[in-house]
Amino acid sequence: MKTALLLLALSLPLMAATTLSPESPALTPDTTSPAKEALDLFRSGRHTAAVEAAAPLAEKGNADALFLLGFASETGQGTEASREKALEYYRRAAEAKHEEATYRRALILLNSEKEAERKQGREALENAAKEDPANAGRILGEAWLRGSLSEKPDFDKGVEWWTRSADAGDTTSLILLARLYSGEFGFQDKADAKKAISFYQKAADLGDRNAWLPLGSRLLNGAEETRDEAKGREWIKKATDDEQLIGWLALGDFEENQKKDNKAAYAAYLKGADAGQPDCMLAVARFHYQGLEGEKDEAKGREWLEKAAKAGSGPAHLDLARLLSGDEKPDTLKIYSHLVTAASTGIPAAQNELGLLYLSEQLGAPDAPAAAAWFTRAAKSGFAPSQNNLATLYERGVGVEPNLQNAGELYTLAANQGHPEATTALARLFARGVGTTQNLTKAWALATLALERGDEGAREVLGEISPNLTPELLAAAKKELEAMKNPAKEEKKEGEATPEEAPKEEP
Repeated sequence: MKTALLLLALSLPLMAATTLSPESPALTPDTTSPAKEALDLFRSGRHTAAVEAAAPLAEKGNADALFLLGFASETGQGTEASREKALEYYRRAAEAKHEEATYRRALILLNSEKEAERKQGREALENAAKEDPANAGRILGEAWLRGSLSEKPDFDKGVEWWTRSADAGDTTSLILLARLYSGEFGFQDKADAKKAISFYQKAADLGDRNAWLPLGSRLLNGAEETRDEAKGREWIKKATDDEQLIGWLALGDFEENQKKDNKAAYAAYLKGADAGQPDCMLAVARFHYQGLEGEKDEAKGREWLEKAAKAGSGPAHLDLARLLSGDEKPDTLKIYSHLVTAASTGIPAAQNELGLLYLSEQLGAPDAPAAAAWFTRAAKSGFAPSQNNLATLYERGVGVEPNLQNAGELYTLAANQGHPEATTALARLFARGVGTTQNLTKAWALATLALERGDEGAREVLGEISPNLTPELLAAAKKELEAMKNPAKEEKKEGEATPEEAPKEEP
């Protein structure tokens, strides 16, 4: 029986989620399958009718019908969601030689909190790998790398299974191995640029178009010892001929950054831009704004930014919002529209700008809760300015309930990234004993560090602290400052807080 097998992991950033989640299966049976009508109904969105049509066929043991009922039960489409029913339907479908049912059942078991069920899922996949090492091996490799089959992610086991899958002819596993050795899935200590390129090369040589662009890009723009201009250009050309438009961006980056040929770079970016590639449009806009190939032309630059924004570029929307803000009479509603679009694409800087806009009076009355929500989204991604802004809201109780512990932790996160104002705020909390025990030596060290980072506001905090520092305390404060600048050189003493620890709210 032919069936569309799972293509797991390639479209998902490995390690970015805690559960394995395959792509939706292609519910397309052989044209002679008795379940064709039911499957066509499901694919058209008539899920309940599909389930009703599949039920009598499933009772007779039809594999496609059993699989459909399993998928419907797993996803809650056309029937009540039921993990147990999904497992049972998939089991019966697998016994009827439906290959994909084996994999979907195994994935459910691998995501179980019960070790016995995860073991059962692994054994099912290992058995499937005896006849289908390509697909089963690919799934097993990801399961080991995610830590689904062990206490922690197992790099070696993941490589072992992906290698088996690749040896069985699965070029997707070759690409996954290349991405793994590129450091895309974590395991930075295992990164190996030469190995990554070798796996991309193998996949490309076998005709996998998904390898052409990353291979060409690395050969042109990767580490110097791995570059090969002739081969890189060859693979990029194959990609662009295949309408992989971002190849023009890789070529333009090479011409601009490696060859220092702005004319050739602009020509490459322009080809991509004319074909509708948003990042190339941004590059063309940058060239016009900065006059990198010819005279500066801000009008053309803005024109290309607007094209990039219409093509869905979040950064273009952010740039347009900033440009509009500098107009003599800023159009607040247009600025807001661009920021919302950019922020919705997940750009932390745009989320932060949108939060600041909500705090201002430019949209009418300030909306502090909305500002806090956008600051929170950006802060969770590690964006220091938003961590600082959200900390300020928690400290003052604006838009959120006052919470000095949250404020201290957020100020600390931002300060540890070098944010000057957050460093000053942390110094102030320690200087005044707000939400924590007063610690003048730590406060002096933080304020001095903030001043060195460029925040003149730290002088006021230093002015508060300095008159109260004895020579002994000042010496300790200087030592504290040295520890903050060189944390690796200082060992934490028992019972003493490290510079990175946030103040804790006291009862």
